[in-house]
Amino acid sequence: MSPDEQKPLSPDEKRLLADALAFALWAHGDQTRKGSNIPYASHLLQVAGLVLEHGGDVHQAVAGLLHDTVEDCDGVTPEIVEDRFGKDVARIVEVCTDTLPGDTASQKSAWRTRKERYLEQLKAADDRTLLVAICDKRHNLGTIVADVRRDGVDTLERFSAGPEEQVWYFQSVLELSRQRRPTLPVTLHDDIERLVSELREFLGV
Repeated sequence: MSPDEQKPLSPDEKRLLADALAFALWAHGDQTRKGSNIPYASHLLQVAGLVLEHGGDVHQAVAGLLHDTVEDCDGVTPEIVEDRFGKDVARIVEVCTDTLPGDTASQKSAWRTRKERYLEQLKAADDRTLLVAICDKRHNLGTIVADVRRDGVDTLERFSAGPEEQVWYFQSVLELSRQRRPTLPVTLHDDIERLVSELREFLGV
């Protein structure tokens, strides 16, 4: 759906979004963005906003709010998400989760292993799921580029992956976006391409 085709939210859609936001705030509790005091809710709200701005529907926006709950919140399972928000939302959230079987919010497999598996998941993802995932990566990438621009390369030390691995990962996301470009909004793809180029320039890789 293009942004021009979208309609105002119905009362039921408003309630669904409000319920999803309340659930996300409860699940993520007092979590903050890594290496900062910014509430993690900022990321969730902006991903959901990007989904809506790029033509996504309310269920996709709900998945944007909940995309990290299974990955980062103890006690939240795909079954819980499905029971509360339906199969469509749960399916998108599951694909957007980059943990491996047996991982927990506090004990996860190696970063590279998780990211390689996640990229394989995205290659097989349907268009609805891919939009949510790319909006998530677009916001993450934009935040990293802004931090590096302001604070220098040392700001990446808060992450598990170093500069070269970060470039590899987001370059891989860009390549996937290029392959699926006809199904993604042009502005979203162009943002990813611009930000990857900036990251490369800042990091010199």
